[in-house]
Amino acid sequence: MKTFYNLLYAMLLAALFFWSCKNEMDENPNVNNNPPATNTNLGNGQPGIVGIAGIDAWDKLSTEERNKIKLWNTIFMHQSVGGDLEDGANANGFKFEYFDRNEKPDKGLSGNVFSVSNGNPMEKLKEFKEMALTHKSIIKIAIFKFGYADINDTNIELVKTAYKQMIDDLRMQIPGLKFIHVTPPLIYIVTKDDGNAAKMKIADWMKSSFKDKDIIFELQELESDNGQCKLGNFWRICDQYRSTAGCPSKEQGVDAPEGQGHICEKEAKRIAKALLYSIYQSGK
Repeated sequence: MKTFYNLLYAMLLAALFFWSCKNEMDENPNVNNNPPATNTNLGNGQPGIVGIAGIDAWDKLSTEERNKIKLWNTIFMHQSVGGDLEDGANANGFKFEYFDRNEKPDKGLSGNVFSVSNGNPMEKLKEFKEMALTHKSIIKIAIFKFGYADINDTNIELVKTAYKQMIDDLRMQIPGLKFIHVTPPLIYIVTKDDGNAAKMKIADWMKSSFKDKDIIFELQELESDNGQCKLGNFWRICDQYRSTAGCPSKEQGVDAPEGQGHICEKEAKRIAKALLYSIYQSGK
């Protein structure tokens, strides 16, 4: 009988403890009874072109929707203008964490600079493919960006062929991988075209080739105000958006009077919203 009463007493104490804890949780508004979701699965996405309108579209997303992209393992490889975009994304609260062959891109947004120099697009394509395949079990979205010195009138067709081959190979070897194609950045031209016409041709080709299945981040549209800034028929980065003494790039310093195309820090923050929206559209 004594054992029975001891057991009953213990059960009553346990019930009182549970009731007390439940009341405390119900009365405490700081207790989160519904922790945020940690689902890293991507949706089907919405293929198409993201340009100037992507800035406003990003601003209109709820915080919950924006933060979804932090859960999607994305790699972004680039050079200096890409660094401007990374800085802009970071200023918006979306940091690209460093990754390489050994450092896994498993923290959501991840970025790195090509080890090869600007002006060597073929080696960049090889490096990107190698990096993607190294982490093929992890990555969900892949973003390759040319530098403004990579494309000129002499290599357009070679670049098209090599780029498409890389994309085709990665589609086959990493089923389900999503791509964001970045139109090549423009430079500031005053006296003559110096490659912008070739970059525009690559942009047109990207849009006609990939917009029905992937996202096109239309950087040229953003940099030139959809062609409002131009020399003759050749688009250029707008003077108010490029890196100048009045508004330098955060990392690249002040550009020369002509022939470069880095983005001023303030404008990089604005333009990067369209990049972030491109990622959102790719995985929503």
